[in-house]
Amino acid sequence: MPETPIATVAILTYNGETYLRGILEMAVAQEVEGEVEVLVIDSGSTDSTLQIVADFPTVRLHQIDNSEFGHGKTRNLAARLATGEFIAFLTHDAIPTNTAWLRELIAPFDMDERIVAVMGKQIPRAKAFPLQKYEIYGVFAQFGPDFGTSVFYKDDFVRDEGTLGAITFYSDVNSAARRAFLVDTIPYRDVRYAEDQMFGQDLIAAGYRKAYAPRAAVEHSNDLTLSEFGARIFDETVGLRQIGTVTPPMTFTQMVRRTIRGTLGDSARIARDGGFSWKRKLYWLVVNPAFQGRKWSSYRKAANVDLDNSAEIKAGSLEHQRKTS
Repeated sequence: MPETPIATVAILTYNGETYLRGILEMAVAQEVEGEVEVLVIDSGSTDSTLQIVADFPTVRLHQIDNSEFGHGKTRNLAARLATGEFIAFLTHDAIPTNTAWLRELIAPFDMDERIVAVMGKQIPRAKAFPLQKYEIYGVFAQFGPDFGTSVFYKDDFVRDEGTLGAITFYSDVNSAARRAFLVDTIPYRDVRYAEDQMFGQDLIAAGYRKAYAPRAAVEHSNDLTLSEFGARIFDETVGLRQIGTVTPPMTFTQMVRRTIRGTLGDSARIARDGGFSWKRKLYWLVVNPAFQGRKWSSYRKAANVDLDNSAEIKAGSLEHQRKTS
């Protein structure tokens, strides 16, 4: 009898040719005790994604129509198709940084049977624009130091929405779960966006625990133009509102203040950033404020839009634009 895999690495793809080869090379090279299954679920790619997958004969490919894709339901499908005890999720633009990634990602499950999900670290690509670069570093720095594992759960200490939001935060760009837990206990919800945030909320509310494993790192940042960045912010904010996250309407004055504050903060970071040459620093000091402006104007639009106005939501959505292009 073949050995049951310790883990299935599930990669959801749609026109993911840019980074997919690097992801698959790292996925099949993982050094972990036990067998590893690699599963790709493709939702109608029209680029070279399928040809790249074909270059890896040990990788399982499952194809669905683009119309069948859903952030939550496709991950649930992956859990049902997988054969590993654990299922690790990667998006098609997240590349593990080393061959110990999977071992580090599933290690917290041995600490406590109440840990049912693990989130790994994300490191921005070198070409990420400053606003995105500093936000990624800032988000993951708050979950704990790189040399240890952090465990999150709800107890009497959690008395406000801010603390609860920090504890339940979850990203499935780079994550793992007990496969049986997803299949039999708490699956992802089939929501338009922010399925990972809702999954984090659901498992914490049910009394389970999740962990942050910073040594399980991937290189990931979205390759977005200024216009695409704004549409992405719109999608994320509307998605959070749709799952019940309180997002107060924003005035024009508040938008301007946030833009100025963000620009000043980023400019100071750019000036100190040893990763940029002096020419690149000058470039970003001029260009990055436009990203701050687009971020907060898009956030304001999303915070103020009527959630029942599907036409306006589709018009501002990057995901809708990509599906219909």
